[in-house]
Amino acid sequence: MSAFAAPRVFAPVLTPFDATLAVDIPQLVAYCRWLVGQGAGLALFGTNSEANSLSVAERRAVLERVCAADIDPAHLLPGTGACALPDAIELTRHATQAGCAGVLMLPPLYYRGVSDDGLFAYYSEVIEAVGSNDLRVLLYHIPQLSGVPISHALIERLVAAYPRTVVGIKDSSGDWANTAGLLARFPGFKVFPASEALLGLALPLGAAGCISATANLQPAAIAEVLAAATLEARSACVERVSTIRLALQALPMIPALKAVVAHYSGHAGWARVRPPLVPYGALDARALLAQLRALGFAMPALAQAAAR
Repeated sequence: MSAFAAPRVFAPVLTPFDATLAVDIPQLVAYCRWLVGQGAGLALFGTNSEANSLSVAERRAVLERVCAADIDPAHLLPGTGACALPDAIELTRHATQAGCAGVLMLPPLYYRGVSDDGLFAYYSEVIEAVGSNDLRVLLYHIPQLSGVPISHALIERLVAAYPRTVVGIKDSSGDWANTAGLLARFPGFKVFPASEALLGLALPLGAAGCISATANLQPAAIAEVLAAATLEARSACVERVSTIRLALQALPMIPALKAVVAHYSGHAGWARVRPPLVPYGALDARALLAQLRALGFAMPALAQAAAR
């Protein structure tokens, strides 16, 4: 299995929009710098980035602007999965040429009952078309949204065919038995649970870290979990980050996260989402912020970063 030199906590970076619903590049770059400064990698174009509401041209332009902002590409794990195979190839090639640590690849959406043979062909076509020894692929398993599960048998086939390229997976299934099964069956494979609340269970079994929606809010605290020197210290850190995760995970995640960032950054525009999503209600946002404050939550230096 090839090396995957990258941070151990990644945020699926929220995407700010301006009043015309175009991507607000200055705010995005400032936020990316804040996340990196807090110890997180950047999983641009993840689910919580509203990636499926962004065009291929927008995703290319955003990645180029982030790279031009002197953010180390080794911190970048952009999502490049797409329904259309040519789009997936273009995005994956673009990210690889930019020097990103790897790419996070959803399976193609919409079609149901797709076979492992079809999914293997999809990933194989992308890998062969990109044709780069530098490409590192992390699969993205989120069947409750994609409708297309990534089976253990498929992973086994992909790793056998592309051992230097297919190096890990984000497991967003919410099924701990699946995560534990991945860790047991594929030693050395980079397994990233999608919730920091699972790190107490997953790290002793060999998890690589986590790629979590709420890493957008508490990246440094999650990084502390991963850096904890003792089991006791890790348990205390997991307990702290889990309280924040639990406060948010039952909510409409993207609008709620953006409402929190809008408050702590001082930029109300952060609360915007692209249709069909709708912004988080003002009363609900105030109640959430009060709950988070009661838990001792803060986003240190975000307002200063956003003002630069």
